[in-house]
Amino acid sequence: MAIDPILRNVERELHTDRLTLRVPRSGDGERVHEAVVETLADLRAWPASLPWAMAEPTVSASETFCRESAAAFIKRAELVYLVFDREDDLLAAVSLHSINWSVPKFELGFWCRTSRQRQGYMAEAAGELVRYAFEALGAQRVYALPDDRNAGSRAVCESVGMVLEGVMRNERVTPEGGTRDTCVYARVRAGSGVS
Repeated sequence: MAIDPILRNVERELHTDRLTLRVPRSGDGERVHEAVVETLADLRAWPASLPWAMAEPTVSASETFCRESAAAFIKRAELVYLVFDREDDLLAAVSLHSINWSVPKFELGFWCRTSRQRQGYMAEAAGELVRYAFEALGAQRVYALPDDRNAGSRAVCESVGMVLEGVMRNERVTPEGGTRDTCVYARVRAGSGVS
């Protein structure tokens, strides 16, 4: 008999040598808003992949995101973590979403604030969450769907052991009506190990 997802034990905090990943909570909206505003140009470079970034950012929208993420975490519908350094500065967000607990499989999503990019934080946070998915959540598959042209996101996928399975051509539509190609990266459990 399958376990009801809401009864699954999922850690609210994960730790690496440099980072703390924790579930958003009420009151985090202002910090998330600040990070999003700083990173808006980077996020908006990928409109087909990150449609939420096209909306005008507000503190209330960021607070809503934090509270909805906390509620989704309790339901085990999405597992969103904010990423903090040792000084408690918000660096990034990383998540497992599009969850299918019957497999189990998860889609990995992530973004890193502009001032903290290219310092290995995103790969470290994503790597910890992927490790946790396989070791604690029984993942059979963790995948990501970055834009074909998003070299940074593709590098993060590869750094956490994901393999490019293929490219879906003309798979997403931009706000202007153009199409973009989407990469399918995945790491899967093979037999008794993870590959």
